[in-house]
Amino acid sequence: MSTLTTNVLKPRQATPELNLDTLQGKWSLTDQTPDYFTMVVVYRGLHCPICKTYLKELSRLLEDFQAKGVNVLALSSDTKERAQQASTEWDIENLPLAYGLTAEQSQNWGLHRSAGRGLTSIGIEEPAEFTEPGLFLVRPDGTLYWSNISTMPFARPHFREVLGAIDFAINKDYPARGELV
Repeated sequence: MSTLTTNVLKPRQATPELNLDTLQGKWSLTDQTPDYFTMVVVYRGLHCPICKTYLKELSRLLEDFQAKGVNVLALSSDTKERAQQASTEWDIENLPLAYGLTAEQSQNWGLHRSAGRGLTSIGIEEPAEFTEPGLFLVRPDGTLYWSNISTMPFARPHFREVLGAIDFAINKDYPARGELV
């Protein structure tokens, strides 16, 4: 088990560096140039049936996010092989999918980690350690706009609601909130 200290990200402050391998090639947060936001969606991994449903919804709405000026990346601490299996079996090949999120990267982003507990309800072995879900909207300047972090696989933000929130934020020039200590 890791003994790293978990970071608490604050809106309007710079996010940690994030450089990852994706099924499509190298990806870096600092290289992103969206009109409005980069949305980083952390999922638990191939073993999680809720993640499958969640990422299928994101995959269906990917073009809607892109049309609003939002770059999207889904990532997990899975291996490349497990990420490729999820991409193919979950039919989400259009979704940029990163793998190999480390414990240190997870904790730098304030994410929770869990120890594997054997086979899941769908008969897939959990990794020895993995990262729990999170969703981040990052402005083009690298500052955090919004985040949602969970310790469980369920009760995540619905992507249609996130699309509506993005519309509101853009149209009203709504500031990032939650910046106070």
